[in-house]
Amino acid sequence: MVLMKFFLSSVLLLWASVSFADQPGRSGDPFGNSLTGTSDPFTAAAQDDFLPVEKAYQSLLAWDEDTLLIEWSIADGYYLYQQRFAVSAQIDGEALPTQTAFEPGKVKDDPFFGTTEVYYFNTALAVTGLPKDAPFILSIRSQGCADAGLCYPPQTQRYQYQPTSQDFTLLTDTPASNQAPAPTTTVGFSEAPGPSSLPFVILLALLGGAILNLMPCVFPVLSLKVLSFANAHHGQTASHGAVYGLGVVVSFVAVAGLLIVLQQAGQAVGWGFQLQQPGFVAAMATLFFLMSLNLLGVFEFAGRWMNAGSGLSQQGNYSGSFFTGVLATLVASPCTAPFMGSALGYAASQPPATALLVFASLGMGMALPVMILSLFPAWLRYLPKPGMWMERLRQFLSFPLLASAIWLLWVYGRQLGANSMATLLLAWLLIGLAIWLWKLRGSARLLGVISALCAGYLAWQGGQASPQPSQSTTAFDPASIRELRASGQNVFLDVTADWCITCAANERLVLNTDEIQQAFARNNTHYLVADWTRYDPAITALLADFQRNGIPLYVYYPSDLNAAPAILPQILTKAVVLKLWQD
Repeated sequence: MVLMKFFLSSVLLLWASVSFADQPGRSGDPFGNSLTGTSDPFTAAAQDDFLPVEKAYQSLLAWDEDTLLIEWSIADGYYLYQQRFAVSAQIDGEALPTQTAFEPGKVKDDPFFGTTEVYYFNTALAVTGLPKDAPFILSIRSQGCADAGLCYPPQTQRYQYQPTSQDFTLLTDTPASNQAPAPTTTVGFSEAPGPSSLPFVILLALLGGAILNLMPCVFPVLSLKVLSFANAHHGQTASHGAVYGLGVVVSFVAVAGLLIVLQQAGQAVGWGFQLQQPGFVAAMATLFFLMSLNLLGVFEFAGRWMNAGSGLSQQGNYSGSFFTGVLATLVASPCTAPFMGSALGYAASQPPATALLVFASLGMGMALPVMILSLFPAWLRYLPKPGMWMERLRQFLSFPLLASAIWLLWVYGRQLGANSMATLLLAWLLIGLAIWLWKLRGSARLLGVISALCAGYLAWQGGQASPQPSQSTTAFDPASIRELRASGQNVFLDVTADWCITCAANERLVLNTDEIQQAFARNNTHYLVADWTRYDPAITALLADFQRNGIPLYVYYPSDLNAAPAILPQILTKAVVLKLWQD
């Protein structure tokens, strides 16, 4: 109980210290009453007192041997943020491993992003890793502000490089994002942060984290945790609940820290980015496969870590509770629950301390149901007394985990092809053989080790295959949205991925139904899919334009190029979609 109180009080103190510093009207709140005197500084881009963004910041691209120099000319009284630069390149949809070097800037106590490094007057970025003799698409993301109080939204410029002339041509789909920010409307319920942004975003993060517990991958792990409480001695559940919550929060903060490090290094990544890597998908699928075998009783290795049974009642056995929290966070990564989208998007645009606080709040929200149950162990009396039913339930929970393993295996096959999927299945067979041989003891254990090593080699070999193009959609081109609208069509944009559970549910239950598809046809609406299963810098930049850091994202673009796009909620219903044409 003491451990639980200490954990809760620490989180509350951290929340209070950061949220007080970011109250509206104080420096650090980009959505509060800033120097512009408005409730949203981004809307000030339309004021005549400030330069258009393309005149405030002008870039020039030139080769210096094999290094590309991006030289920026910055108007007097304006500046660019170093940490907001992101440079990426791709050939035929495949990202190139580029590196960006920055000049030293000026450390500024900025009213929007806190203490950060900025550039006045001019600067140059040196980009290496680009092929000088091959055509490629270059994306440059930047963000700047004016000393007078205006902060522009992030800008993305996309160039086509021609090796014959060594010229860079600005693509036609770029200028639209480089003018005054286009307003958006919301359909259904709004997840946009309110005037007192940080406290409201933390509330959204807590709600979104709590809803994550209902996702199909997370629920079996949560059930195992609750099941373990049934055998706990009185007074032990609170401590284990606190350690479980600590595991969840630490894992969310660790993911946030990795995201921040990658973004500071110039990588455009978002929530769920790890599932764009086939190696991570294969590892998660294999982990679920092993967990299902463990719950079925095929082997008992690390059984205490799952905390199912009497292990929880042993004094000091906290590793299982912490590991369960880490595991719950890992399996939640394919999901974006309601209210999470705006919280993640807000975190992506904030200084590291605020971003870490938002992610910690997501973790706290996810851990709350188990922690509340651990604080009130009397509720456990509604469970049947410990007995054989616990073993039967433990075995039953192996099947949802096995289903999750099969789903991730399917995602892996979509990324690398059927041959790689079959190779991973063969590796699983060898893992099963290794477990069986190990249980025979004696010299058979050596054969088990050899079988396990062969399984690892096969899994590695399968991961070396070249990525396969998406089987459901062609490569996403942002210019197609403007072209379709210019031709007189409305556009419904679905940003999705094979590993996104929420996306799959929305598509099956709403978007791909006859009623909605007929509504698209009847209302001259083109259904456009942007597949983020594998990393795509164009889609990542589009998410950033809408202040999102994860998927799904649904945007409705009217055919009128001057009309504002509408953002739909992340959990769709047919009524919400049909409302697009009823207003």
